[in-house]
Amino acid sequence: FKAGQLDFWGESSAKKWAVGYDFDALSKGLVKREEWPIDVVAPMQGFAFNTRRPQFQDPRVRRAFNLAFDFEWASKNILFDQYKRVGSYFQNSEMQAQGLPEGRELELLEGVRALVPPEVFTTPYANPFNRSHEDARRHMGEAARLLAAAGWKQKSGALLNAAGEPLTAEFLLLQPEFERIVQPFRAALDKLGIKASIRVVDSSQYRRRLNTFDFDIVVAGFAQSQSPGNEQREFFGSVAADSEGSRNLIGIKNPAIDTLIEQLIVAKDRAELVAASRALDRVLLWNHYLVPQWYSPKE
Repeated sequence: FKAGQLDFWGESSAKKWAVGYDFDALSKGLVKREEWPIDVVAPMQGFAFNTRRPQFQDPRVRRAFNLAFDFEWASKNILFDQYKRVGSYFQNSEMQAQGLPEGRELELLEGVRALVPPEVFTTPYANPFNRSHEDARRHMGEAARLLAAAGWKQKSGALLNAAGEPLTAEFLLLQPEFERIVQPFRAALDKLGIKASIRVVDSSQYRRRLNTFDFDIVVAGFAQSQSPGNEQREFFGSVAADSEGSRNLIGIKNPAIDTLIEQLIVAKDRAELVAASRALDRVLLWNHYLVPQWYSPKE
């Protein structure tokens, strides 16, 4: 492209977009750099926990990981402020859960009230937001309290459960570029006593380990359309959790989610589909199945 052999280039690297376009053709006006707002459903992308692993079965532990992830620091220092934090499985659409549930969405959630976290009804979901170092410290303190409440105790710089087993987590990566994101995250987890490691593998080994659910944490994405349907079973359904090679990498086996998925699939009109999607979104978020990452608001 810079040599003039291509007429158009779609840049996918935030770093290159921020610092890599200072060549002569641009300054001379021969090349135009443009952005367009994206008006489709943004995919949920995040550090996904394998809840088949015993250390990730308590949602308080999973929430603690999110509290330790300083997205605002990463955005400023690594991502060149090119992305927004994703906070919904149906981000950037009318299917995104907002505020408190009401109307038909509330009716659907009432049917599974006993099976979902109470915050589903009382508190709009929001990722931790670090405006300052004080916010980051406060969130780390909250994470430490959640881990203690979940039965993990500090001893000699490590978190141990009642059986004396340490809390460990391996980030399995395919793209080496993600190491620059995981390394500071790993340092924050270490302050909490969580012993995290990083392993970068080739594509064939990565695919094999995903297919057999042989991982602790991976970067996973769940792309949605304007008309979600049967694919939700593959993403989040209990049957898929035990099906080798399925897209339910998290291992979700939750009867409330199964019920909401079926109600979404059989929705008779758009209003019912939107209500069911919002209810599903809300329950997924409050179970803290992953640490949400980011999405690009422009292309």
